[in-house]
Amino acid sequence: MEEGPSASSPLKLSLPLTYQQEIFREAYHDDSLIIMAKGLGMQEIVANLLHSYDVAGRNLVLVIGASELENTRLGEQLAEKAAISRAPNARGLLVINTNVSSVASRENMYARGGVFTITSRILVVDLLAGLLDPTKVTGLVILHAERVTAVSLEAFIVRIFRQKNKLGFVKAFSESPEVFSSGFSTLSTIMRNLFLQKTSLWPRYHVRVAQSLEARKAEVVELEVGMTTAMQSIQNAVLQCIEISISELRKANLGLDIEDWSVDSALHRSFDILIRRQLDPIWHRVSPRTRQIASDLTTLRTILLNLLSLDAVSFHQYLETVLTSHAPTDNLNSLGQSPWLYLDAADTLFSLARRRVYTGNLPKSLNPGTLGNAGLVLEELPKWDVLLDILDEISQNRQAGLSPKKGGPVLIMCHDRQACTQIAEYLQFASDVAAGKDGHDQTRRANSLKYMQRKFTAFHAWKVAVSSARSSKVLHDRQAASSKTTTSSLRKAPPNKRRRVRGGAQFGTTNRDHEKPLDAGKPEYPTDVGEAATADAFGIPFEGESFVAREYLEAEFEMHEPDDALVIHPYSALDDSLLEEVEPQDVIMYSPNASFIRRIEVYRSSHSNRNDTRVYFMYYGGSVEEQTYLSIVRKEKDAFTNLIRQKSSMAVTLTVDSLPAEDPQDKFLRTLNTRIAGGGRLVATAEPPRVVVDVREFRSSLPSLLHGKNITIVPCSLTVGDYILSPNICVERKSVKDLISSFKDGRLYSQAEAMISGYQEPVLLVEFDQDKSFSLEPFTDLSTTNAAAQNDLQAKLVLLTLHFPKLRIIWSSSPYQTAEIFEELKKNEQEPDPLKAVSIGLADGEDGYSIYAPTPTDILKAIPGINEQNYKQILLEIDTIMELGNMSEKDLTRILGPEVARRVHGFFETSVY
Repeated sequence: MEEGPSASSPLKLSLPLTYQQEIFREAYHDDSLIIMAKGLGMQEIVANLLHSYDVAGRNLVLVIGASELENTRLGEQLAEKAAISRAPNARGLLVINTNVSSVASRENMYARGGVFTITSRILVVDLLAGLLDPTKVTGLVILHAERVTAVSLEAFIVRIFRQKNKLGFVKAFSESPEVFSSGFSTLSTIMRNLFLQKTSLWPRYHVRVAQSLEARKAEVVELEVGMTTAMQSIQNAVLQCIEISISELRKANLGLDIEDWSVDSALHRSFDILIRRQLDPIWHRVSPRTRQIASDLTTLRTILLNLLSLDAVSFHQYLETVLTSHAPTDNLNSLGQSPWLYLDAADTLFSLARRRVYTGNLPKSLNPGTLGNAGLVLEELPKWDVLLDILDEISQNRQAGLSPKKGGPVLIMCHDRQACTQIAEYLQFASDVAAGKDGHDQTRRANSLKYMQRKFTAFHAWKVAVSSARSSKVLHDRQAASSKTTTSSLRKAPPNKRRRVRGGAQFGTTNRDHEKPLDAGKPEYPTDVGEAATADAFGIPFEGESFVAREYLEAEFEMHEPDDALVIHPYSALDDSLLEEVEPQDVIMYSPNASFIRRIEVYRSSHSNRNDTRVYFMYYGGSVEEQTYLSIVRKEKDAFTNLIRQKSSMAVTLTVDSLPAEDPQDKFLRTLNTRIAGGGRLVATAEPPRVVVDVREFRSSLPSLLHGKNITIVPCSLTVGDYILSPNICVERKSVKDLISSFKDGRLYSQAEAMISGYQEPVLLVEFDQDKSFSLEPFTDLSTTNAAAQNDLQAKLVLLTLHFPKLRIIWSSSPYQTAEIFEELKKNEQEPDPLKAVSIGLADGEDGYSIYAPTPTDILKAIPGINEQNYKQILLEIDTIMELGNMSEKDLTRILGPEVARRVHGFFETSVY
């Protein structure tokens, strides 16, 4: 069924590197799982592969697992390639998501064919509902294959596809080798889920990759920056806290696999997931101290990261929020406080962080010119001075003509958006230095001090506001009768609320907002300091919206040459297209990142005119930053080594015909209706087992498990229940969190009442997560604060059973057990009727129209003028709500009539400003 270019197609010219061409040919001709090291250009290979099917025509290729950013970039690449090739059949990348809610629209798009990127939830519903015939699909391209677990929607889709289509292709891609090498036979398990037989591994040290990238070696200037004495001592103190915390976990959990519980492993984000995964099955039995320590490891790792990325003032402010959030609410609740706060290392951490900012005591007010007995230190980050030296060197080389004629902007890569904002603010204050004015060193020091003073002013204002909030809290507790005014003032939105920065990149020539909140997971304190705080102790105006002085605001809309641009971008919003779009002449890596180094290598090797791109590689010597970078590189290398070993010894050979077959004897027995009560007789029926499932339930893994048991899944929009097992059995499935929330808002009582009125056997199924404790957490928490909640939940469960005696409650430890329970409940039962299941619970005149998009339908009915009588006409004529909002009143009149059209058009045209 595949149609596309041959191996010698000119399409490969868009892949200039030899190893990329080889991966493209291998992916095009064979069904395989391709695992690559990060940064080797996987997105470009996938784009070329999709374009080869796009230009061929008469293909229906589905892309699964792509993120929104990847969809955008792949769409741009396919559009560019279609314009270059001028192929008449090329249509580019077609996106199907929640915006394409109309069933008729999706059906028409499938019929026309093309290359689609589609969300997994929509695709699995369309396949089960018969909206998309699997035999008409040319093949599947699966991104992020490491996410394809046995219960994932992607594995469900591939299983449905392979059951009815043996000829279509399945091609999977991944850039996370560590996932495949962890656990027991993870590679073979994922290959079995994908129904693939071949794996292709492409590490950085692959012969083809090394030959392609090392032919033009990049010019790298490695800069090891030394930390200050205080930073080194703080780092040692935090590492000591981490080591003691891990030691406490080891002592309290001797029966667990704790080989990887080390300080080196604790520096990675996956360490928290690893610990929680091992503790989840016994979470109801672990002590509160163990739970607190497991949570504290995340906090300590964040402190290490912020130490190297935040300035001294912001870091001290972050520690203040940590200390405040971990403080006991009363004298009797100190048992829940973090144990590491009582260590001597913690005292060293907080005292040194404060001494990096000031010594002595801060004043309790914001009166200008008064600092009390506080002496300012305002220690700067060592990387700042080195960064300015690099920018000076770049500027001098360009002015002296030492740089190549083909210039480009300067690209600064940072760890995250918070670091980007901080560097942008700092460089704005240091712009006089970058411009090469007289008094270079003095101007640099003055501007750096000016920036740190601004930061200290904001911190001082925050400190005063927190102190005022605490005083108000005490007053609130003592005078409950007069608490309304105090509460109102505490909850009032601060006038200097920080704005969000849109987009991934930031430019040094634009106005920067306040630094972002230091920790999104910590509670924010009010920063309303009143109108009196118009100047700080240094006589510098304090502006609520921004630190930046007005002379910098005037340059916001100035025109700049591309070569003079300074682009600051985070690694977190990185893709393969950044270097192609920016085309930088000089790249400054403010923090190390292995995948970006490879992207630079690919960029230089792919463009003969970019051999002069210079890279400045900065890192703190002897820091956890350097240790983490080396650890990531080592773990990736070990992962590929393990995968090569697994691939060589893998004994399982999987074919497309090795799908789980149905036993002929079981099939025959299931065709017999054994309900012989009342003198009946055996009746043969050809109906397979069937379960009607609400479309919202496809967020869970249960429909996939039921399908794996050879049960036909019928997706519908149910008003009553989540699963209809028979004409008499209706099941409402609840997770533990959903059960608690349903009790709080009273939703569960109305659902139980609706099930009892529509079915003879209503069932409430409480399902717990796989590999987690089979116990309600509120029942196991014996703290005083949750005693009332514990009794309250127990009482509600008792009241529910007393009020609805017919309601049956089933407790399931995992989705796997739920599938077995459903299989047992369906024995000797007739099959449900989907049409009848949809009609139960509907009001008079309703018929379950638009069953595949309930949320957009509810939004549509909320528009003034649209009701139950006319919304169906809109669904037949209009595909999206956006299209409805852009229609003229004349077009709306043709569909809805003049009066309703006037109301709908007026609703969308009304300005809220």
